[in-house]
Amino acid sequence: MVKKIITFIVGLVCLLISSLEAQDITGGWNGVLEVMGTQVTLVFHIQETDSGYTATFDSPDQGAMGIPFNAVEYNDDKLILRAANIGAFYEGVPAADSISGIWNQGGQSFELNMYREKVEKKAYHRPQEPEKPYPYVEEEVTFENKRDSLTLAGTLTLPQTTGLFPAVILISGSGPQNRNEEVFGHKPFLVLADYLTRQGIAVLRYDDRGTAESTGNHATATSQDFASDVMSAINYLKKREDINHHEIGLIGHSEGGLIAPIVVNRTDDVAFMILLAGTGVLGKEISRMQGRTLLDVKVSDRDAYNRFIDKTIEIASSDKSTDAKKVELTQLYHNSKEVLNELLPDGIDFDTFVGQQVEGALRPWSQFFYNHDPVDELSKITIPVLSLIGSNDVQVPPDMNHPPIQKALEKAGNKDVTIKELPGLNHMFQESETGSILEYDEIEQTFSPVAIQEISSWIKARVQK
Repeated sequence: MVKKIITFIVGLVCLLISSLEAQDITGGWNGVLEVMGTQVTLVFHIQETDSGYTATFDSPDQGAMGIPFNAVEYNDDKLILRAANIGAFYEGVPAADSISGIWNQGGQSFELNMYREKVEKKAYHRPQEPEKPYPYVEEEVTFENKRDSLTLAGTLTLPQTTGLFPAVILISGSGPQNRNEEVFGHKPFLVLADYLTRQGIAVLRYDDRGTAESTGNHATATSQDFASDVMSAINYLKKREDINHHEIGLIGHSEGGLIAPIVVNRTDDVAFMILLAGTGVLGKEISRMQGRTLLDVKVSDRDAYNRFIDKTIEIASSDKSTDAKKVELTQLYHNSKEVLNELLPDGIDFDTFVGQQVEGALRPWSQFFYNHDPVDELSKITIPVLSLIGSNDVQVPPDMNHPPIQKALEKAGNKDVTIKELPGLNHMFQESETGSILEYDEIEQTFSPVAIQEISSWIKARVQK
């Protein structure tokens, strides 16, 4: 599953650090952080008080504002901003109207230059993105998750102003996603929703909790919590008079393909389910595979590195207490320092790196994912199911996941199952050369027409004309 490297957790911390006379660093600073093709706008706000400097930052793309830096250091023309609450720090050299620097988080380092003037994101050529005016109705909507006391904001597209339409709810992959599942310069849910709506199918897509216009806290949620958000979306559609309540389906991508079966087993209101790169094995097996192969890490002792990955997953997924796992993981990292030093990003000390990695492995989302077996849910599902995985998917490989999905649905006695491996498509369902994550933003295509047509024709064959 795609794990977002940048996850913003709002904390309430305010420490004041003394500073020296130098460049004026107060005021607003703007920049765009690019991580593997994903662009995140950041805005720093720095103030000077009698006791020193304080600072906060905004991530407008994710709807996160006023996140505190808990420490500001400005000495010898070097600026360091620390956000311990998210395990990140920024180190830069200020000039009159810019700061040249590096953002460090999760054991990774990324160039991030900040400017007084607003900075525009890199423009991508995405020919599949639809342009207004659309030949259908687009409605901005909100609905409540009463269980968790939060409001989800999204877009509902309808084939026309009047009628009774079949509908699908789009469920995004891992990490805080907006309603378009915007990542790597692409908006796959926008493209998919546009095509399906033109085919007579209503589509509801929404911002994940704690993201963009939706309230709540994404950082503390698990897939079970996201399933409750989908339930809220179903309940919303059931209140509408223009939706056929007997023809509501789910389309889940990546983690969304793990969430969808959970939802189906909670309600009788789902008519069909589509898994796009959905998993069929324990989460820890996916994590182990990805840890070994997903990133092209360069280490002199590959076997030692692989043993480290395996042991990390074994400890993190155990049934021991969180405190016990934290101790064991920390010790493992220190015992593996010789291997890990080769991977240590510039500008980050080893203890900080270890703390960030251990915290990530023990967060609620990870702990649920490691030990969740999709087969447990799939083996009880009897509604029509379509499962698609690209042959070049390096994150959720078809040969690893499709056989157990098939077997589980057979165990359920499901009579309407379609499982297809789509040649040449990657995890994002783009036509690709290798499937590498590094290709995602380089490919102009957002969503393969072959995959979109497969989805559309499958749905239309199962809903009333």
